[in-house]
Amino acid sequence: MHFQKGEAAQTKLVSVLKGKVLDVVVDLRNESPTFGQTYSIELSDENKLQLLVPRGFAHGYAVLSENALFYYKCDNYYNKAAEGGIILTDTTLNIDWKINKADMLVSEKDAILPTFNFNENYF
Repeated sequence: MHFQKGEAAQTKLVSVLKGKVLDVVVDLRNESPTFGQTYSIELSDENKLQLLVPRGFAHGYAVLSENALFYYKCDNYYNKAAEGGIILTDTTLNIDWKINKADMLVSEKDAILPTFNFNENYF
């Protein structure tokens, strides 16, 4: 799960043009009453749902179909220096990705992300 910090933070509108995806967000706004809470939803070409991911949220997804075409519309440019992340297998967040761990394909970059920490000042 990734996010952009500070001035590089992004609001994203996401949807799936082909296939099915489990989309997950985590509230990282320290002063929010929902800080550390997760929300997940299935987006697909069949249900045609979209998800608005506000600034201050981590965002991740798992492809549940053979393949998927995922669409992002962002309100800010990507800034590698401002990127943060949380490992998808974090035990505090305990997200059900709807995929067996043995079947997950995770990038090297995502496999080394840190765990979620309630004491960290994310935003």
